[in-house]
Amino acid sequence: MEPILYALQDGIATITLNRPEVMNALSSSLRRDMLAAIGRAETEARVIVFTGAGRAFCSGQDLADAQSLGAEVPFEDILNGEYVPLLNAIYDCKLPTIAAVNGAAAGAGANLALAADVVIAAEGASFIQAFTRIGLIPDAGGTWWLPRQIGAARAMGACLFADKIPARQAEAWGMIYECVPDDQFAAQIAARASHLAQGPTGAYRALKQALRSSHANDLPSQLALEARLQGEAGRSADFREGVMAFLQKRPPRFTGA
Repeated sequence: MEPILYALQDGIATITLNRPEVMNALSSSLRRDMLAAIGRAETEARVIVFTGAGRAFCSGQDLADAQSLGAEVPFEDILNGEYVPLLNAIYDCKLPTIAAVNGAAAGAGANLALAADVVIAAEGASFIQAFTRIGLIPDAGGTWWLPRQIGAARAMGACLFADKIPARQAEAWGMIYECVPDDQFAAQIAARASHLAQGPTGAYRALKQALRSSHANDLPSQLALEARLQGEAGRSADFREGVMAFLQKRPPRFTGA
Protein backbone atom coordinates (compact mmCIF):
# COMPACT_ATOMS: atom_id res chain seq x y z
CA MET A 1 0.00 0.00 0.00
CA GLU A 2 1.02 3.59 -0.49
CA PRO A 3 2.33 4.94 2.85
CA ILE A 4 0.45 8.21 2.32
CA LEU A 5 -3.00 8.80 0.88
CA TYR A 6 -3.83 12.22 -0.57
CA ALA A 7 -7.33 13.53 -1.27
CA LEU A 8 -8.48 16.99 -2.32
CA GLN A 9 -12.08 18.15 -2.06
CA ASP A 10 -13.58 21.63 -1.68
CA GLY A 11 -10.22 23.18 -0.90
CA ILE A 12 -9.43 20.60 1.81
CA ALA A 13 -6.34 18.43 1.31
CA THR A 14 -6.51 15.32 3.51
CA ILE A 15 -3.17 13.61 4.05
CA THR A 16 -3.64 10.18 5.62
CA LEU A 17 -0.83 8.15 7.15
CA ASN A 18 -1.56 4.77 5.61
CA ARG A 19 0.31 1.98 7.37
CA PRO A 20 -2.48 0.69 9.61
CA GLU A 21 -0.83 -2.71 10.05
CA VAL A 22 1.92 -1.01 12.12
CA MET A 23 -0.27 1.78 13.56
CA ASN A 24 1.07 4.17 10.90
CA ALA A 25 4.65 3.99 12.15
CA LEU A 26 6.95 6.53 10.52
CA SER A 27 9.10 4.85 7.92
CA SER A 28 11.53 6.70 5.70
CA SER A 29 9.20 6.34 2.71
CA LEU A 30 6.23 7.66 4.68
CA ARG A 31 8.18 10.75 5.76
CA ARG A 32 9.34 11.38 2.19
CA ASP A 33 5.84 10.99 0.73
CA MET A 34 4.27 13.11 3.46
CA LEU A 35 6.69 15.95 2.76
CA ALA A 36 5.83 15.76 -0.95
CA ALA A 37 2.09 15.74 -0.16
CA ILE A 38 2.40 18.90 1.92
CA GLY A 39 4.20 20.62 -0.93
CA ARG A 40 1.45 19.57 -3.32
CA ALA A 41 -1.30 20.74 -0.98
CA GLU A 42 0.24 24.19 -0.68
CA THR A 43 -0.24 24.65 -4.44
CA GLU A 44 -3.86 23.50 -4.70
CA ALA A 45 -5.64 23.56 -1.30
CA ARG A 46 -6.67 26.09 1.34
CA VAL A 47 -6.40 23.87 4.42
CA ILE A 48 -4.59 20.62 5.22
CA VAL A 49 -5.90 17.84 7.46
CA PHE A 50 -3.51 15.17 8.73
CA THR A 51 -4.98 11.91 10.02
CA GLY A 52 -4.23 8.20 10.33
CA ALA A 53 -5.73 5.11 8.72
CA GLY A 54 -7.15 2.44 11.01
CA ARG A 55 -7.22 2.61 14.80
CA ALA A 56 -4.17 4.84 15.38
CA PHE A 57 -2.95 8.24 14.35
CA CYS A 58 0.74 7.35 14.48
CA SER A 59 2.82 5.08 16.71
CA GLY A 60 6.04 7.02 16.11
CA GLN A 61 9.33 5.99 14.50
CA ASP A 62 9.28 2.61 12.77
CA LEU A 63 12.10 0.97 14.73
CA ALA A 64 12.31 -1.96 12.31
CA ASP A 65 12.80 0.49 9.45
CA ALA A 66 15.50 2.33 11.40
CA GLN A 67 17.28 -0.87 12.42
CA SER A 68 17.53 -1.87 8.76
CA LEU A 69 20.14 0.90 8.38
CA GLY A 70 22.57 -0.91 10.67
CA ALA A 71 23.18 -2.24 14.15
CA GLU A 72 23.63 1.28 15.50
CA VAL A 73 20.65 3.39 14.47
CA PRO A 74 21.83 6.76 13.07
CA PHE A 75 19.16 8.79 14.86
CA GLU A 76 20.95 12.09 14.47
CA ASP A 77 21.15 11.67 10.70
CA ILE A 78 17.53 10.51 10.47
CA LEU A 79 16.27 13.44 12.55
CA ASN A 80 18.31 16.09 10.72
CA GLY A 81 17.81 14.64 7.26
CA GLU A 82 14.16 13.53 7.36
CA TYR A 83 12.29 14.74 10.44
CA VAL A 84 13.51 18.33 10.47
CA PRO A 85 12.36 19.08 6.87
CA LEU A 86 8.98 17.43 7.54
CA LEU A 87 8.35 19.21 10.84
CA ASN A 88 9.39 22.55 9.34
CA ALA A 89 7.04 21.96 6.40
CA ILE A 90 4.13 21.43 8.79
CA TYR A 91 4.99 24.25 11.17
CA ASP A 92 5.82 26.79 8.45
CA CYS A 93 3.02 25.73 6.09
CA LYS A 94 1.39 28.61 4.22
CA LEU A 95 -2.02 27.02 4.88
CA PRO A 96 -3.87 26.32 8.14
CA THR A 97 -3.19 22.76 9.28
CA ILE A 98 -5.33 20.44 11.41
CA ALA A 99 -4.08 17.25 13.03
CA ALA A 100 -7.14 15.00 13.24
CA VAL A 101 -5.95 12.53 15.87
CA ASN A 102 -8.24 9.55 15.46
CA GLY A 103 -6.42 7.20 17.86
CA ALA A 104 -3.13 6.65 19.64
CA ALA A 105 -0.38 9.20 18.95
CA ALA A 106 2.89 8.01 20.43
CA GLY A 107 6.48 9.21 20.43
CA ALA A 108 7.35 11.09 17.25
CA GLY A 109 3.75 10.50 16.13
CA ALA A 110 2.46 12.61 19.03
CA ASN A 111 4.93 15.37 18.27
CA LEU A 112 4.11 15.26 14.57
CA ALA A 113 0.51 16.06 15.53
CA LEU A 114 1.61 18.89 17.84
CA ALA A 115 3.41 20.54 14.91
CA ALA A 116 0.03 21.34 13.31
CA ASP A 117 -1.75 24.63 13.91
CA VAL A 118 -4.76 22.95 15.52
CA VAL A 119 -5.00 19.50 17.08
CA ILE A 120 -8.46 17.95 17.32
CA ALA A 121 -8.66 14.49 18.88
CA ALA A 122 -11.32 11.84 19.18
CA GLU A 123 -12.22 11.10 22.80
CA GLY A 124 -10.78 7.61 22.49
CA ALA A 125 -7.40 8.95 21.32
CA SER A 126 -4.35 9.39 23.53
CA PHE A 127 -0.90 10.95 23.51
CA ILE A 128 2.25 9.44 24.95
CA GLN A 129 5.86 10.56 25.01
CA ALA A 130 7.05 6.94 24.91
CA PHE A 131 10.74 7.65 24.36
CA THR A 132 12.12 6.84 27.82
CA ARG A 133 10.52 3.40 27.63
CA ILE A 134 13.24 2.47 25.15
CA GLY A 135 16.03 4.61 26.56
CA LEU A 136 15.63 7.67 24.35
CA ILE A 137 14.68 11.33 24.82
CA PRO A 138 11.68 13.03 23.22
CA ASP A 139 12.45 14.28 19.72
CA ALA A 140 10.53 15.49 16.66
CA GLY A 141 10.03 18.83 18.42
CA GLY A 142 8.49 17.44 21.60
CA THR A 143 10.92 19.20 23.92
CA TRP A 144 10.02 22.51 22.23
CA TRP A 145 6.23 22.21 21.92
CA LEU A 146 5.34 20.58 25.22
CA PRO A 147 6.75 23.19 27.65
CA ARG A 148 5.08 25.94 25.65
CA GLN A 149 1.73 24.17 25.55
CA ILE A 150 1.37 22.56 28.95
CA GLY A 151 4.08 24.19 31.09
CA ALA A 152 7.42 22.97 32.36
CA ALA A 153 6.15 20.78 35.22
CA ARG A 154 3.66 18.81 33.16
CA ALA A 155 6.04 18.54 30.22
CA MET A 156 8.77 17.11 32.46
CA GLY A 157 6.43 14.61 34.09
CA ALA A 158 4.88 13.51 30.81
CA CYS A 159 8.32 12.87 29.33
CA LEU A 160 9.94 11.24 32.40
CA PHE A 161 7.10 8.87 33.24
CA ALA A 162 5.93 8.30 29.63
CA ASP A 163 2.35 8.23 30.90
CA LYS A 164 -0.52 7.81 28.47
CA ILE A 165 -2.43 11.10 28.34
CA PRO A 166 -6.07 10.62 27.28
CA ALA A 167 -7.43 13.13 24.80
CA ARG A 168 -9.78 14.68 27.35
CA GLN A 169 -6.84 15.31 29.70
CA ALA A 170 -4.75 16.69 26.83
CA GLU A 171 -7.56 19.16 26.13
CA ALA A 172 -7.76 20.20 29.80
CA TRP A 173 -3.99 20.73 29.89
CA GLY A 174 -3.98 22.87 26.74
CA MET A 175 -1.95 20.36 24.75
CA ILE A 176 -4.66 20.20 22.08
CA TYR A 177 -7.46 22.49 20.99
CA GLU A 178 -10.43 20.17 21.12
CA CYS A 179 -11.52 16.69 22.20
CA VAL A 180 -14.60 15.36 20.42
CA PRO A 181 -16.79 12.32 21.19
CA ASP A 182 -15.82 9.46 18.93
CA ASP A 183 -19.17 9.32 17.14
CA GLN A 184 -18.97 13.05 16.32
CA PHE A 185 -15.28 13.14 15.36
CA ALA A 186 -15.55 12.78 11.57
CA ALA A 187 -18.32 15.38 11.32
CA GLN A 188 -16.45 17.87 13.51
CA ILE A 189 -13.24 17.51 11.51
CA ALA A 190 -15.21 18.08 8.30
CA ALA A 191 -16.88 21.18 9.77
CA ARG A 192 -13.64 22.67 11.11
CA ALA A 193 -11.76 22.01 7.86
CA SER A 194 -14.59 23.47 5.78
CA HIS A 195 -14.62 26.63 7.91
CA LEU A 196 -10.91 27.19 7.30
CA ALA A 197 -11.12 26.28 3.61
CA GLN A 198 -13.72 29.03 3.12
CA GLY A 199 -11.84 31.60 5.17
CA PRO A 200 -9.33 34.39 4.46
CA THR A 201 -6.22 32.33 3.75
CA GLY A 202 -3.85 35.30 3.70
CA ALA A 203 -5.09 36.53 7.06
CA TYR A 204 -4.63 33.03 8.51
CA ARG A 205 -1.04 33.01 7.30
CA ALA A 206 -0.38 36.43 8.87
CA LEU A 207 -1.96 35.55 12.21
CA LYS A 208 0.17 32.39 12.42
CA GLN A 209 3.25 34.56 11.94
CA ALA A 210 2.12 37.06 14.54
CA LEU A 211 1.27 34.52 17.23
CA ARG A 212 4.48 32.56 16.78
CA SER A 213 6.66 35.65 16.77
CA SER A 214 5.22 36.80 20.09
CA HIS A 215 7.34 34.30 22.06
CA ALA A 216 10.55 36.06 21.05
CA ASN A 217 9.31 39.67 20.76
CA ASP A 218 8.98 42.36 23.38
CA LEU A 219 5.76 44.39 23.31
CA PRO A 220 6.99 47.23 21.03
CA SER A 221 8.34 44.73 18.51
CA GLN A 222 5.10 42.76 18.55
CA LEU A 223 2.97 45.88 18.12
CA ALA A 224 5.10 46.89 15.14
CA LEU A 225 4.71 43.43 13.61
CA GLU A 226 0.95 43.54 14.13
CA ALA A 227 0.77 46.91 12.42
CA ARG A 228 2.78 45.70 9.42
CA LEU A 229 0.79 42.49 8.99
CA GLN A 230 -2.53 44.28 9.49
CA GLY A 231 -1.51 46.79 6.83
CA GLU A 232 -0.94 43.93 4.41
CA ALA A 233 -4.24 42.28 5.34
CA GLY A 234 -6.06 45.58 4.94
CA ARG A 235 -4.93 45.77 1.31
CA SER A 236 -6.30 42.32 0.45
CA ALA A 237 -9.33 41.41 -1.62
CA ASP A 238 -10.57 39.28 1.26
CA PHE A 239 -10.69 42.31 3.56
CA ARG A 240 -12.73 44.25 1.01
CA GLU A 241 -15.06 41.29 0.62
CA GLY A 242 -15.39 40.91 4.39
CA VAL A 243 -16.40 44.55 4.81
CA MET A 244 -18.91 44.40 1.94
CA ALA A 245 -20.44 41.22 3.33
CA PHE A 246 -20.78 42.81 6.77
CA LEU A 247 -22.45 45.93 5.34
CA GLN A 248 -24.75 43.85 3.12
CA LYS A 249 -25.57 41.44 5.96
CA ARG A 250 -24.52 38.32 4.07
CA PRO A 251 -21.88 35.60 4.54
CA PRO A 252 -18.51 36.59 3.05
CA ARG A 253 -17.19 34.79 0.00
CA PHE A 254 -13.46 34.74 0.66
CA THR A 255 -11.17 33.60 -2.12
CA GLY A 256 -7.92 33.45 -0.21
CA ALA A 257 -6.56 36.37 -2.20
